[in-house]
Amino acid sequence: MKQPAEKKWRMPSHLSGLSGRLVLLTIVFVLLAEFLIWTPSVSRYRRDYLLEHISRAHLAMVAVSALKPGLVDDNLEQELLFYTGTYGIAINDKSQRLIIVGDTMPDKIDLEIDLSNDTFMGWISDAFDTLAQSENRVLRVTGMSPNNADIIAEIIIDEAPMRQQMVDFSWRIMGLSIVISLFTAGLVFFSLQWLMVRPIKRITRSLISFRQQPEEKSRVIASNDRTDELGIAQNELRYMQEDIRRSLQQKSRLATLGSAVARVNHDLRNTLATAVLASDRLALVDDPEVQQVMPRLYTAIDRAIRLCSQTLDFVSFSDLKLNRELFHLHELIVEVNAALRETGLFSATESNQDTGPTIIWHNEVPFDISIMADRHQLFRVFHNISLNAKLAGAENFTVRAVCIDDILRIDLIDDGPGLPENAQENLFESFAGSSRTGGTGLGLVIARDIVGIHEGNLELLHTGQTGTTFRITLPIGNTPQDG
Repeated sequence: MKQPAEKKWRMPSHLSGLSGRLVLLTIVFVLLAEFLIWTPSVSRYRRDYLLEHISRAHLAMVAVSALKPGLVDDNLEQELLFYTGTYGIAINDKSQRLIIVGDTMPDKIDLEIDLSNDTFMGWISDAFDTLAQSENRVLRVTGMSPNNADIIAEIIIDEAPMRQQMVDFSWRIMGLSIVISLFTAGLVFFSLQWLMVRPIKRITRSLISFRQQPEEKSRVIASNDRTDELGIAQNELRYMQEDIRRSLQQKSRLATLGSAVARVNHDLRNTLATAVLASDRLALVDDPEVQQVMPRLYTAIDRAIRLCSQTLDFVSFSDLKLNRELFHLHELIVEVNAALRETGLFSATESNQDTGPTIIWHNEVPFDISIMADRHQLFRVFHNISLNAKLAGAENFTVRAVCIDDILRIDLIDDGPGLPENAQENLFESFAGSSRTGGTGLGLVIARDIVGIHEGNLELLHTGQTGTTFRITLPIGNTPQDG
C-alpha cells in the first residue's frame, strides 16, 4: 500500500495564528460590550433631550407670566419659541393654563410622547425608532416640569434635530469604542504573546522537530521553571519525549536483536538437533552418573529450543496473516493435548498415569461449538498457556468454553501455586513477564497478540494459591455454533 505523503507544517504568522485571532476576538468583544453600553445611553440621551426642552418651555412661560398683560407682543413670543426650539408651548398648573403658538404651526402631529408613561425597554425601542427615521416628524411631548412636579408642560417640536444629535452622539461613542478596543486589543495581544503564545509556539516547534527525528536527544524540549499550566505542560512534554525516545531506542535494539536471532535461528536449531542426537546416544550409556545428568541435559536443550522458537515467533509476529477456517474448538483442544503428551509432560484424564512429572488435561469444551479463526495460531495460544501452567507447577489443566450473548468465552484453568506479584505487574510485557528463571516472557505476549488479531481479548481472570485462570473472549461473529 502506498504510504500517504508526510504533511509538512509551517508556523503561522501573527495575523493568521493564535495572536491574530485573539486580537480579533478582543476587538469584537469590546465592540459588543460598547454596543450594550451605547443602547441604553442613546435612549437616555433622547429622554434627556426631551426633558431639557420641557424645562426650557417652562422657564419661557414663567418669564411670560411675570410680565404685565400689555407688555407681551407677538415678536417676543416668536423669539421665545425660536430659542426653545418649539412650535408651541402649553403650561397647565392648578390655577391657569398658558399657551404660546407660533406663526408656522404644522398642519398635523405625527407622534405623541408622554414622558411619564414610558418604561426602560420602551425608551430603547423609541430611540431605535427615532434613529430609523429618514424624514422629519412633528412631535407633541407631554411631561412634568423638572422644576415643579405640579406643572404639566406640552411642547410641539421637530424630530429631525433630536435625531441628528443622537446620531452625532452615537458617532462619538463609536469613535471612543474603537479607540478603547484597539488599545485593549494591543494590551491583550502583547500580554498573551508573552505569557501564552510564545510558550505554545515553543511547544509546537518542539513537537514538529521531535516528530521528524524522535530518537535524537537534541530534539527534546528544554525544561523550564514556570509553575503555571503551560510550564507544567512543557515539562510533561519533555518527560514524554524522553520516554518515547528511550522506548524507540529499545525497540530499535530489540528489532536488531530479532533480526540477528532470525538469521542464526536455523543454524542454532541444527546445532540443538545435533545435541539432541548426542544426548540420545548418551542415554544408552549404562553409567549411573550419566543417567543422573541426562534429565537436566534434556531440560536445558528443550529450554534452548523453546527460547529460540518464541523469540523468532515474536520477531515475525508483525507480518502475521490469518488463515481463517471453520473448525470444532473441542477437536483443536484435543490436538493441543496430543502435542503436549508427546513431550511427556501431559497426560489425558483417562490414562491415569502416575509415573513422571505429568499434568492431567481436562477438555470440557462442548462438541457443538465451532469457530471461524486461524487454527494454527489458536493452537499456539492454547499450547503456550498450558505449557506455562505445567512449568509453574500445576497438576491439572482444564479448558472450558461457553457462548454468552454475542461472546464466546474460553477459560483456561490450572491448579498451580499462582503467579508471583512481579510477574502479574509485567504479565503481558515482552521479556519482562516471566515467572521462571530463564523464561523469556514471550509466551503470553504472543498469545495475547494472536487473540487481539482475532478481535478478541486475553486477560488474567484469577491467580492465587488455588490456581490461575486465563480467559479468552472472541466476538460471536467469529464463532458460529453448529446448528
